[in-house]
Amino acid sequence: MQHISAEDKSATSFENESEIVKDKLAILGGTPVRTQPYPEWPVVDERDTEAVTKVIQSGQWGSTPYPGEQTAAFAKQFADIQGGGIAVPMVNGTVTMEVALRAANIGWGDEVIVPAYTFQATATAPMAAGAIPVIVDIDPDTYCISPAAIEAAITEKTRAIIPVHLGAQIADMDAIMKIAKRYNLIVIEDCAHAHGAQWKGKGVGTIGHFGSFSLQSSKILTTGEGGLLLCSTQELAQKVASIINCGRFTLLEKNIEQEAQSNGLPQLVKELAQLSAREQEQVFVLGTNYRMTEMQAALGNVALQRFPQQVEQREAMVDYLEKRLSEVPGIRLLKRDSRHTKRSFYRYIFALEPKIFGAKHDEVCMALYLEGIPCSSGYQAMHRYDLFQPQLSRLPVPSAFPEYFDFKNMSFPQAERACDREAVWLEESVFRAGKQGIDDVIKALTKIQSNTGALAVAKSVKNLAVKSMQLKPVKALMDFYVSRSYK
Repeated sequence: MQHISAEDKSATSFENESEIVKDKLAILGGTPVRTQPYPEWPVVDERDTEAVTKVIQSGQWGSTPYPGEQTAAFAKQFADIQGGGIAVPMVNGTVTMEVALRAANIGWGDEVIVPAYTFQATATAPMAAGAIPVIVDIDPDTYCISPAAIEAAITEKTRAIIPVHLGAQIADMDAIMKIAKRYNLIVIEDCAHAHGAQWKGKGVGTIGHFGSFSLQSSKILTTGEGGLLLCSTQELAQKVASIINCGRFTLLEKNIEQEAQSNGLPQLVKELAQLSAREQEQVFVLGTNYRMTEMQAALGNVALQRFPQQVEQREAMVDYLEKRLSEVPGIRLLKRDSRHTKRSFYRYIFALEPKIFGAKHDEVCMALYLEGIPCSSGYQAMHRYDLFQPQLSRLPVPSAFPEYFDFKNMSFPQAERACDREAVWLEESVFRAGKQGIDDVIKALTKIQSNTGALAVAKSVKNLAVKSMQLKPVKALMDFYVSRSYK
């Protein structure tokens, strides 16, 4: 039997596919594969309007005293869905990591290990707490932080690790927790992409000492802006709540049901008496106002009603996508770890192998975007990230420790390979459009692959976009590059 190379397979495998016609690419002026928009996000119905209206009419818009009724309910429901921990809602998913570090007494000059492939917030949060982000490389099979790289970076100043669950992947929490135990380190899981995901049947964010969740508008659970920190102990949660509530001692658990039954007054008096007694025994911390508002929490409570079904819908469709992607030469799926027992994701990431596929990943992403598929090439490696340039600031940490930010002399080969050559990110809306939404992705990819010669004619992605005048290429180009900066 004649051997057919992967490169030859790439050129011939779709010749008999009836749905693949060598149409002109949309990026070169052709008709896009998909002209119908994917489902919008966030999902909104009358329940959101009713919930916010109720808060407005109540007169308690903020969350003082903290937590308000909506905020307390949101915290409890989120912890229940995630399967553990004590939840403290707050203003966004960046300060969650800062506050976690402060609650763990990590600060000036301490080192915090972070991955080279993540949103800039993972690295800026330690600086806000006075600590130093130490960037390490990723696992090429998952694009999550490499346990071996973590261990190699540990020094006598290391105090914490912030693993990031990226895309549809979870960092190797077994290995990370073993390292943390061996060196007595705090683990703060960055779960901004992973609401609802599970590792060995346990919700992410409940495995480490803290779990940080973003509720920003594009996240799969959103309150517009907002964040939430899961804490592993009552002591840590109490300190976190105090930090975000201007240093006040904060009663986290309010018995809303009993308060309602008693028309509020008896239960409220009891709680205030308990609070007064506890305040006399507590030492206040230096805090600030990072509280979530009641309107945000009300939106979160409605979003939680939809959330389990949305997770199931995405998980089913990602299984279908992976089956279809495996048919396309030059596409490599990231490793599916058997310990990753429930998948939930903000973006889905796969790897493009340019030599086999026949085009560079940034060219493919731009072409795919203009074929009507919401996608991007993802983050830049942290040491080359436009949004992470501490040296342009006068912040204390980069000013005092410039040697940690000498990016020109840093190299993270696996992260660089993912960012520069491989990664293709699909937005979550693709997975709420049924099988047709997935089929359109495959059709667009195979259309691009069958036209790689034409795609290579132009010298740059910008020049390619300008070819497609009827698609308003300037706006399309701007939208595409803005999408790369999403959290």
